[in-house]
Amino acid sequence: MTLEPSAPATSRSSRPLWMTIWALICAAGLVASASADLFLAESRSVEVWLGFETRGWVALATAPIHWAIFGVGAWAFWTQRAWIARWAAAYTFYVALSYVIWSEVNPNGRGWPIGLLQAAAISTVAILLLRAARGTNGSTRT
Repeated sequence: MTLEPSAPATSRSSRPLWMTIWALICAAGLVASASADLFLAESRSVEVWLGFETRGWVALATAPIHWAIFGVGAWAFWTQRAWIARWAAAYTFYVALSYVIWSEVNPNGRGWPIGLLQAAAISTVAILLLRAARGTNGSTRT
């Protein structure tokens, strides 16, 4: 009986390209978001949740939640977790809804028709994530 070294669970050739791309997008989002929140005063003072802006200490306290979302996304896409595409799609649909709300309630918004247009474009990304997840169910980890 010979023992041969087994291949790593995630070899470069077996990783779906779309998961690698999304891992890098999430990692870039984490770096950009954390850097802006830590080093730019105007960014640090505002966070948007479900289309509503939070300011001051609430924005400071909730900023790490955005960082965690990006960080978990980067890790899960990189390690090919089976649940990540659906989770990311759900979050993307949430972002789309947030654009509709923000466009209507914020003085800088351009009204609900533009918000719906933005939401439709963003929702397309979520649909693509769901379709990609359907195609790789057997090749990802749980």
